[in-house]
Amino acid sequence: MLIKKRFWEIASLGLSVLAMLMLRPTWGMAATSPDNNIGFSVVAKRPTNQLDSSHSFFDLKMQSGQTQTLKAVIYNVTKHELKIKMGIHTAYTNTNGVIEYVNPGKTFDSSMKYQLGQLTQVKRTDVVIVPPNSAKVVEAEVKIPRTNFQGVMLGGWYFEKDDDKVTSTVSGAMTVRNHYSYVIGLKYTMGEVPKPELKLGKVAPGLANARQAVVTELRNVSAVLVPAVNLETTITHKATGKVVKSAKRSNVQLAPNTVFKQPILTGTAGLIAGQYRLRLVAKNKDHRWVFQKDFTITKLAAKETAKRSVENKGLNPMWLVAAGAMGMLLLGSLILWLWHLVKKNKRNES
Repeated sequence: MLIKKRFWEIASLGLSVLAMLMLRPTWGMAATSPDNNIGFSVVAKRPTNQLDSSHSFFDLKMQSGQTQTLKAVIYNVTKHELKIKMGIHTAYTNTNGVIEYVNPGKTFDSSMKYQLGQLTQVKRTDVVIVPPNSAKVVEAEVKIPRTNFQGVMLGGWYFEKDDDKVTSTVSGAMTVRNHYSYVIGLKYTMGEVPKPELKLGKVAPGLANARQAVVTELRNVSAVLVPAVNLETTITHKATGKVVKSAKRSNVQLAPNTVFKQPILTGTAGLIAGQYRLRLVAKNKDHRWVFQKDFTITKLAAKETAKRSVENKGLNPMWLVAAGAMGMLLLGSLILWLWHLVKKNKRNES
């Protein structure tokens, strides 16, 4: 009887562990297409200074000292009122090589003269209530300073449903909530648009998603969008000329006056102290830039970066999967052995 009781205790424990391994919170992110069933949509009311009427975003010709009120319409297609939060952000290129309009940037390139998010503000309130099955017009005010600035400013007018509804919960874990949002692009063009100019900034060891990398900073120092840039990067050991790492990126979108931080992961080898030379070729269909820069990885920098990385903590996902599979195999074998042991014990008792 004692063996039988122990068997069911261990079996219950095994099922509990299996459940914890299989149950996990999931969440999604809605795209900004009007076809999504998210309860609301947003449309820009394009003014007379719209440069291209085929664009659904604000593509505006601006003048020095100009002030203007921009209008957008929020459509609520549900049977209940919606609370919509708004914000206006300056665009930048994120580490994925995509122009970011939603999450506000913390820093911008030193070449940026004006941040669109500072020149354009939501009027009256940044939270509005839209009644059921109706529409509401919201406004933003643009104030261009008196300036000789020439080029393009880029940003986004951001709309998010302020919904406290919990979509899923996990016992002992934080709740998971969905956020649905729209962004209307804001593009202001003033004077003559300059030619694109890229520069290579800092090259140094660092972390990318907690993994060791050499991080390069490619700067767009011009007030113009540079689209569809392909990058080829090669790192060689300065003394031997041996290629230690190479990487390619395609279709990088460089926002005006942005810094694109490109991480070049070092893999299982990690960062090794030494002197290196980086060569970066950036090109699109109209332009080509070639950069070369020497940099040093010190023993201290390599050690400190490795210490803060997940590679040093043994958190490689593949190892976790392998360990989980091995654990479940051992657990199954143990349950099967105990089952045979209980049957054998019953036969002996009878």
